[in-house]
Amino acid sequence: MNKRIIVGISGASGAPLALDVVRALHGAGMEVHLVVTRGGEKTLCHECGLRAEDLAPYCAAVYDSADIGAAIASGSFRTRGMIVVPASMKTVAGIACGYSDNLLLRAADVTLKERRRLVVVPRECPLSSIHLKNLLELSQAGAVVLPPVISCYSKPGSVQEMLHHLTGKILDLFDLEAEDFCRWTGGLRDARGAALQEKEECE
Repeated sequence: MNKRIIVGISGASGAPLALDVVRALHGAGMEVHLVVTRGGEKTLCHECGLRAEDLAPYCAAVYDSADIGAAIASGSFRTRGMIVVPASMKTVAGIACGYSDNLLLRAADVTLKERRRLVVVPRECPLSSIHLKNLLELSQAGAVVLPPVISCYSKPGSVQEMLHHLTGKILDLFDLEAEDFCRWTGGLRDARGAALQEKEECE
C-alpha cells in the first residue's frame, strides 16, 4: 500500500479541520506531503495560531506553494491521493479549469490525471451557481466532494469532536481509520438479537 498522501490547505475558513486531518493521517501511519497556499497560511495563523512549518512534525515534507517543480507536481511521484482541506472557491475554480498556477493546484491536477483519489472539502456558505458548477465539474472529473457538514448522531460535545468526526469521514475515503471515530450503528443487532446502542460504539 502506498503510504504517501498529499494534503493541500487553501485560504478558506476551516484550518482547524485541516490540522486535525494532518494529525490523524500521521497517527494512521501515512506519509503526509503538505502544501499550503498563501491564503491558507493566513487562515492557519488566524484560526490556529500556527505557521505551515509548525505542522512539520506530522509531515514527511512541507512544500512552498510557489515551488511548481516540487516532487508532488509530477505524476511519476506516486501517491495514494490528495485531500484539499479546506478548499476555497478560488482553489475549486482553479482545479476545475486546470489552471495550475501554484503547487497545490498542480498537485490536484496531477492527482486527477493519474486517476488517483482527490477529496475536496469545499468551505463556502452560501454557494453561488458558479461555485456549484465548479464543484460539479470536479465531481464529474472523478473528485470526491465532501462538504464539511456536521453530523449530530455522534452527539458531539465540542467543536473539536465535530471536526474530528469530519476527519473520520475524510480518512474513510482512503480506507483509513481515524482514532476515536464514532460510527452510526442504528439497526445493528448483536448475536442475541439485541439492538446495539450507537453510544457504545463511541466510547
